[in-house]
Amino acid sequence: MLSHETIEKPASGSPAPHARRGVARLDRRTKLLARRLRSGDVAIIDHPHLDRVSAEDMIAARVTAVVNCSSSVSDSYPNLGPLMLVEAGIPLIDLPDDSLFEHCREGQLVEVRGGAVHRDGELVAEGRVLGLDELGAAWRARRELIGEAVECFAINTIAHMRAERELLGGRLDLPVFLTDFRDRPAIVVVRGAGYLDDLRALRRYVRSEKPVIVAVDGATECVLAAGLRPDMIVGDMDSAGDAGLRCGAELVAHAYLDGRAPGRERLERLGLDYRVVAAPGTSEDIAMLIAAEKGASLIVSVGAQLNLVAFLDRDRAGASSTFLTRLRIGEILVDANGFNRLYKPRRGVVRAGLGLLARTLSGR
Repeated sequence: MLSHETIEKPASGSPAPHARRGVARLDRRTKLLARRLRSGDVAIIDHPHLDRVSAEDMIAARVTAVVNCSSSVSDSYPNLGPLMLVEAGIPLIDLPDDSLFEHCREGQLVEVRGGAVHRDGELVAEGRVLGLDELGAAWRARRELIGEAVECFAINTIAHMRAERELLGGRLDLPVFLTDFRDRPAIVVVRGAGYLDDLRALRRYVRSEKPVIVAVDGATECVLAAGLRPDMIVGDMDSAGDAGLRCGAELVAHAYLDGRAPGRERLERLGLDYRVVAAPGTSEDIAMLIAAEKGASLIVSVGAQLNLVAFLDRDRAGASSTFLTRLRIGEILVDANGFNRLYKPRRGVVRAGLGLLARTLSGR
């Protein structure tokens, strides 16, 4: 994990580049690629403004190099992804275009030497290696421009408040679910920064309080890997694996307001029952709103954005709707981000602390 000191004072030099060989794994959607990555792979992505969560996924997979067909560094805000990768010892190469997707196939053996990508001894792409000093300097420079990014975020949030007023005050048109939230705590798991650590920190709480577990799309695999089973899966159904979708959880496809649901076709192809919720915002927002509308006594968010820099690091228009959703849910929402860094819970600490908070919020 990057420390503040590491970011402010990057190493005074980067080691000379050397050859990295590995199996090529390609995908223009990094969150989908993360499911296929194995140790020693070369990750080939097309990810502008590489975010922290994607970098964490590739670091966890122990890839040997990352080749990005887009600019990894944002020119408007301090995105942490590039710096995290390079600090972890993983070379990051930015290419000038996406032609590598035409010249390289999944599973081929490739070699990354400096900024050059070779396949079978042939040069197939050449770009620029991003160094630690350069990335540290760029991060500090973007920090000084954070005010402009905040202004854009505020303008976008006001636009969402006007266009999506139901996120703040209205009631969503929800179907009848099999999952019972009434007067029960709920955990909503999102594939976000620190979500693996958050889940580990909450294991004892899960065992003692038996909360409803809601996985948002790609977080399904993480929940299962932690030895837990989600009660509900909400999302576009594009990044959860087939096995995860078949785990027995209730499936909720997030649809646009006009009724189009991106995940409908896949769920029908798999022969799985599902319900559809048409609403503005992100799948993360819908999962939290479902829990709130259906009577959850407490919502513990795992992996969700906690602060402004985290919102900006995701670099998406929907971040404003997530901010508004948090305003609407209010006092029953608790963030688990960084919980495990505060202390190592002794027996009963998590149960007592969150249990007391739940009782306080519910007025009991």
